[in-house]
Amino acid sequence: MADNKKSGSLPTEEALVELINKSGKALGRRELARHFKLATSDRRALGAILETLSETGKIRRGRNRRYMATNHLPSVSVLEVSGLDDDGEIILRPTDQRFDKAPPRIRVNTRGLKGPAPGIGDKVLARLEQKRGGYLAHIIKRLEQRPSNIIGIFRQQPDSGIVEPADRRLKTNFLIDNRDTADAEDGELVECETVSGREHGLPLARIIARFGDSEDPSSIIPALIAKHEIPKTFPSAALRQAEQAKAASMEGRDDFRDIPLVTIDDETARDFDDAVWAERNESDNGWHLIVAIADVASYVRSDDALDKVAQERGNSVYFPTTVIPMLPEELSNGWCSLVPNQDRPCLAVEIWIDDNGHKTGHKFRRAMMRSAARLTYIQVQNTRDGILEDNCPPIAIDVVPNLYGAFKALDNARHARGVIDLDLAERKIAIDRDGAITGVDVRIRLDSHRLIEEFMILANVCAAETLEAVKMPCMYRIHDDPAADRVAALRKYLKTIDLDLSGGQAVRPRHFATLLQNAKDRPDFMGIQDAILRCQSQAVYSPNNVGHFGLALRRYAHFTSPIRRYSDLLVHRALIRGLNLGDDGLGIEDADDFSRIGEHISTTERRAMAAERDAFDRLATIYLSNRVGAEFNARITGVERFGLFAELLDIGASGLIPVSTLEGGYYRLDTDRRGLFLDGSNSGYKLGQFLRVLLKEANVATGGLLIEPAEQQTEKNKGTKPHHQRKNTRNKRPRTKRRR
Repeated sequence: MADNKKSGSLPTEEALVELINKSGKALGRRELARHFKLATSDRRALGAILETLSETGKIRRGRNRRYMATNHLPSVSVLEVSGLDDDGEIILRPTDQRFDKAPPRIRVNTRGLKGPAPGIGDKVLARLEQKRGGYLAHIIKRLEQRPSNIIGIFRQQPDSGIVEPADRRLKTNFLIDNRDTADAEDGELVECETVSGREHGLPLARIIARFGDSEDPSSIIPALIAKHEIPKTFPSAALRQAEQAKAASMEGRDDFRDIPLVTIDDETARDFDDAVWAERNESDNGWHLIVAIADVASYVRSDDALDKVAQERGNSVYFPTTVIPMLPEELSNGWCSLVPNQDRPCLAVEIWIDDNGHKTGHKFRRAMMRSAARLTYIQVQNTRDGILEDNCPPIAIDVVPNLYGAFKALDNARHARGVIDLDLAERKIAIDRDGAITGVDVRIRLDSHRLIEEFMILANVCAAETLEAVKMPCMYRIHDDPAADRVAALRKYLKTIDLDLSGGQAVRPRHFATLLQNAKDRPDFMGIQDAILRCQSQAVYSPNNVGHFGLALRRYAHFTSPIRRYSDLLVHRALIRGLNLGDDGLGIEDADDFSRIGEHISTTERRAMAAERDAFDRLATIYLSNRVGAEFNARITGVERFGLFAELLDIGASGLIPVSTLEGGYYRLDTDRRGLFLDGSNSGYKLGQFLRVLLKEANVATGGLLIEPAEQQTEKNKGTKPHHQRKNTRNKRPRTKRRR
């Protein structure tokens, strides 16, 4: 290794990174100082350089101030048994999410293993020894064991059966004894549990549930519910409580029944938990708004049967053919749903804003309302545009203009704050009445969607501010600042395409918003947006406020969807208690549990999002299974050493282009330029690049697609924006509604 330092001077950053990357282990400051022959007086300066390299993501700081390469695992790591390979050997993968996309190869040292081998899903603490091509794990102890239930497709064999796992991480099939098939038929989706006692060959399992034909959409959803361990049945006590619910009393409530509040949702919505109204406030040159939310707290009290099940579920889960609700249907679609022309209890916030969208005051009130109409986003948009539909309630003509007037003011405030506005298309699998997949629908983002988003965001801000003012605990929706190493990596990428992210070390949302505005007309805009999205932290629930970076808000809490989010129900209860609005508010002891609950409902939200993405991927794969060999327009959305991820623009499904299918020579990963490039050239494939691809395989079992370039086009010899690209082809994975 070349030593780039001058005699008697500190090493350069490049020399430090090179040494740490090549060492294959964590190095301390003393070892580094010894290698570069530094005097004791230079060690503090060396430490400062190392901290800078760590903050910018060039190296990683481990325990005891030891430093390692960013692509190396710590010498002692927590690992999870993710499956078995073709030889029946255990496959381990790190629990550290940084290695999810490209996990290193980790083998187990079976010689020193005491007791039975860990099973799939078990977590272990292991000492790692770096070997050629990966690591050798010496298991120190088992940390956690989980039931080894596997979802897969059953294949009948002459004297037995096998199950092909639906989880791509499982690299082996499972052998099913004829006595343990549960009469499953060839090609059925099944759930099975592993059986111990087999040391060689395929691992044993027994079938415990059958879901039906693996290519039938009606079989997919029950299988995914089982795979993601989503509770689907309600305890009898909770069902009994829901069935006994009745109309709420007017006692202690204001009467809002003459105010023409309206609900605005998608055409397929069944639970209506928010209603809105607005009028011009000429005296103050502003607007008077009301956001009324279903009063779920009056039906679900702290620690009762319904509360326990709602907390366990954390949120509702939405699939193309069904919903797994947080609350039983008697409440979610009944007493708590703001259906038209029915008296319903609500917790409402009156808000006053000026024409610049700045809030001048607000007040929470417990009330009884009667929805004047159930409107859809398209009806509201068409009414604003002067298109009068026959099936649109006539009251829309009266209420919609004022709603848009208030929205215009709120939109002004949004732009002034510098909100990061990512253009993420929502897609939905279309299924007809016979259960057949007919295509993929794209949800076009209308101003009516943005209107409701802004009304709800403002109400959420009011909730957080009020709880702080009355000194009540709050379950904040927090979105932390992006990590320094991610920002540094983003800046490197932007530099390669002649763009800059301003803000220095104190980067703020408005800097990202400015960057998006400056890049909106570039052919590589979608790649830039992808890179910005990957730079952001994940929003979670917590009683400890750090603000919401993406929305550029100092305080923010979810208040507007208590039918389908437990976080919102907690906020309602805290408001009721803090404002003395009833005896069904937050219990005194409940606040002590907020940290645990915040972690739990953040986990259930991630579970729901993963299940919904999984459903889209698998149903899209079924839809595409009879189109293998067809060509599609695609865009590169991810770049790894082993290949490219590309999204089929008309479908929204993502496929893998293995690096082995790229012709012309050896391709190297360039992390700064976010691309795979031919060795020694600038020709290659980059993030955001458009290309034509050929569908080679649609694996119904795993929901995975294999694709390859239809023409071996690279960014150097082909344009990055084809003539067929339009603005409405800005596609991402489907997201669920309102998860700010």
